[in-house]
Amino acid sequence: MNILTVDFGSTYTKLTAINATDAVILGTASAFTTIDTDIMHGFTTALRLLEERIGRFSYDRLLCCSSAGGGLKMIALGLVPELTAQAARLAASSAGAKVIRTYSFEISRMEQEEIYEINPDIVLLCGGTDGGNKEVITANARRLCEIDRPFTVIVAGNKSASHEIKAIFEAAGREYVITENVMPTFNKLNIEPARQSIRELFIQKIIDAKGLTAVQAMATADVIPTPLAVMAGCELLSRGTRQTPGIGDFMAVDLGGATTDIYSMSDGKPSMSNVLEKGLPEPFSKRTVEGDLGMRYSLPSLYEASDIEEIACKTGVSAEAIGAWVEQCMANPDRIASSEEEQAIDSALAQRAVEIAVERHCGYLESSYTPLGEIFTLTGKDLSEVSYIIGIGGAIINSNHPPNILKGAIYNPKKPYILKPKQPAYLFDKRYIFASMGLLSSMDPELALYFMKKEIQ
Repeated sequence: MNILTVDFGSTYTKLTAINATDAVILGTASAFTTIDTDIMHGFTTALRLLEERIGRFSYDRLLCCSSAGGGLKMIALGLVPELTAQAARLAASSAGAKVIRTYSFEISRMEQEEIYEINPDIVLLCGGTDGGNKEVITANARRLCEIDRPFTVIVAGNKSASHEIKAIFEAAGREYVITENVMPTFNKLNIEPARQSIRELFIQKIIDAKGLTAVQAMATADVIPTPLAVMAGCELLSRGTRQTPGIGDFMAVDLGGATTDIYSMSDGKPSMSNVLEKGLPEPFSKRTVEGDLGMRYSLPSLYEASDIEEIACKTGVSAEAIGAWVEQCMANPDRIASSEEEQAIDSALAQRAVEIAVERHCGYLESSYTPLGEIFTLTGKDLSEVSYIIGIGGAIINSNHPPNILKGAIYNPKKPYILKPKQPAYLFDKRYIFASMGLLSSMDPELALYFMKKEIQ
């Protein structure tokens, strides 16, 4: 049986041809994503390139994922920043969404205007434990109805407010879905129902909005968000199957044209004995997405967040040349670094993107003094002991020195409170099959795991 997997990325459409019968990846190919015209043009171009390499390819199954058109844009609303707002962000990120903003308490008029400008695909509305505060979530439901944008609201908050919220949305003609609370009791996460609702809405609503209707008609299964496919691949590679063990704890860095996504497969428990955990319990499988850190579409904000003089010193390239390269990439997002100077700039900016994204993803320590002496508290995941960092994404894989980019993910003694990996081994998804294997895992997890353990080295 032949299987073709397709990842419609924000910059490139990537194809993987698989002979499942013989357990062979026949080849891969990519072409520039054509979201502004017809997304099928990029697909047919990539397929033509694929067949030039491997010959005529007829497939029995077509499996697809997409982050084209900016991916699945979401905002999340909660009650308290450290609790329900954080739970909402975890639920949305783990479902493959690009979380643009998270809001806490009752949203203000200025925040309503900001949501209007963001124009999200979906709003995740949370707030209150079951039986707890319901005033904030109902107030936010009313204020969301005042925003003249066609987003759908997923309600995943205090169940005691569900009847009132239903009446508010129906009176306003707002599309909504009510699911289980992301935090039904204090400090207890329940993100799977919200994650499933987000996936279902992506299938029902976002396919058409992103121009993927023709793709869905061709596909064997539902088109899903690319980060959700990558997450499935990460979970499989880490935990394995009943028959085959996985590789254990790791971090994956997916550096793309629009975002930098970080995945950690680890319980993240403190590696030191005198540390207390603070805040929400962290999920084993965690994803964070940084929409301001990307190698093409988000390059201006990455440029602003970087010390250009330091990069100039490291690379031996002038600050003016770095600025000129960024302007060229902004004008032509499909621009590929060709000269040694361009490659040096791209590599340095990529390392900086990884450094910032991993710092935001990892947990951090804070110290305080008690009558018994100094103690430390951990917020987030302690990832200092993870075994591997896996590089994903064209900016890493196509670099002349991929390990240099991943150095940005390594523990920095100058910032000892940020618990980044200390002595990991580097692995690389050289043929960019992670999303493909996440798609394949829904059909044949054993085969997908076999391919990943063979290819990702």
